[in-house]
Amino acid sequence: MSRVVVVGAGVGGLAAAARLAALGHDVELVEQAETVGGKLGRYERDGFVFDTGPSLLTLPATFRDLFMKTRKHRRDPAFDDAVELVPLDPVARYRFADGTLLDLPGGDLPQIRAAIDAALGAGAGDDWLHLLAHAERVWDVTRRPFVESALDGPSTLLRLAARQPGDLLTVAPWRSLRDVGRRHLRDPRLRLLLDRYATYTGSDPRRAPAALAVVPYVEQRFGAWYVRGGLHRITDALHERAVSCGVRIRTGATVTVITTAGGRVDGVRLGDREHLPADVVVSDVDARRLYAELLPRTDQLRRLSRATPSLSGFVLLLGIRGRTPGTAHHTVLFPADYDAEFDAIFGREPRPVDDPTIYVSAPDDASLAPPGAQAWFVLVNAPRHDPARGVDWDAPGLAAGYADRLLALMADRGLDVRDRLACYEWRTPADLERATCSPGGSIYGTSSNGARAAFLRPANRSPVPGLFLVGGSAHPGGGLPLVAQSAAIVAGLIGPA
Repeated sequence: MSRVVVVGAGVGGLAAAARLAALGHDVELVEQAETVGGKLGRYERDGFVFDTGPSLLTLPATFRDLFMKTRKHRRDPAFDDAVELVPLDPVARYRFADGTLLDLPGGDLPQIRAAIDAALGAGAGDDWLHLLAHAERVWDVTRRPFVESALDGPSTLLRLAARQPGDLLTVAPWRSLRDVGRRHLRDPRLRLLLDRYATYTGSDPRRAPAALAVVPYVEQRFGAWYVRGGLHRITDALHERAVSCGVRIRTGATVTVITTAGGRVDGVRLGDREHLPADVVVSDVDARRLYAELLPRTDQLRRLSRATPSLSGFVLLLGIRGRTPGTAHHTVLFPADYDAEFDAIFGREPRPVDDPTIYVSAPDDASLAPPGAQAWFVLVNAPRHDPARGVDWDAPGLAAGYADRLLALMADRGLDVRDRLACYEWRTPADLERATCSPGGSIYGTSSNGARAAFLRPANRSPVPGLFLVGGSAHPGGGLPLVAQSAAIVAGLIGPA
């Protein structure tokens, strides 16, 4: 039996801890915050309950596999019994700058074609399905070697080319997601819709790889779900499963150093100087912080410096009196100039986006608000908190003024709730950095910008023997399914006790 210490109780850390305990390891999980969940958080005020992280679940099969592989007792529920999954239809309502509305279904391709044709004109639906057919081929080629396996650097692509040269042409690592849109989609509004999926990895569609076309394919081919009571219920279920597997969880415990002996890890030291011995350490900490502070490695920091950090987000938490007729679960309000948004975030002089895309999550869930009211989560893409070289989100008046501007923009685009606010708060990238220790509040660690981005993302097996990485900043990337998959990969690398 190996002694395993997992650092960080986000989704990746909880999932890895449960899997390793189920494999027979002695597992202790330590978390600097007082609660578990990491970016999949929860906030309550005045009877309103808000998810403060992801608001959409795709590929629940990754969690079904996790719960199946970690079932140790007859009382342990399957994932679908531990949480109540609610299929979303439509997945989202999109409002374009010209006023066009598109309600996009999920999980039924003929319905998707019909919805797009009805909103954008005959033929647009076929264009989108042709794009999804291309994305399906990319998914088939990349799923096993790039998503379900530990990445072995650029040699993974070389092996792919040697085995099936046509597969390399399908993936087309030299093309961007924007290139794919130009290639397959005639309507500029559809190209705008495709561009948005780059932000699922914190990236710029003009530089993100063409392979990200699999993101809308997965969402629309396999469907998308909400979790009744909020997606933070996934955190609750993971916490219960980890404890059931025998994981010891310690919150309010900050790891200051990952210790080594004889060239490999031998434990972690906490802020109170206590040393927890370990044969294996699994880090669910942002990789940049891991290699800069907990186990300094200049070679890994140099590698990370070659990758563009992911974007962050500015969030409004709105408690709204009364119902809002016709509101979709998810609404996306596009600006007139999407490129200006990415110029502001990834340009040489980062700045808050003046006219951003606005994402509204408005669950029809009575458990989240007082009777007759709604809890809305509003998100816009934002540059990281970087007082030295970019935006200082703690600058006096900046956050409050920006929050008010976003409410005004929502009103201009048809969602005016300013006279119905029962509670009103905001969260900046600086707040996200403080809450989760992610540098600058980067949501996904590094972005997918550039053809080599996937290979610059930190590997699950670190260069230090006995140290492994999970979570959104490590391979295969951010988002709930990929974070859960990172835990499966690491459990496979470590193996049974």
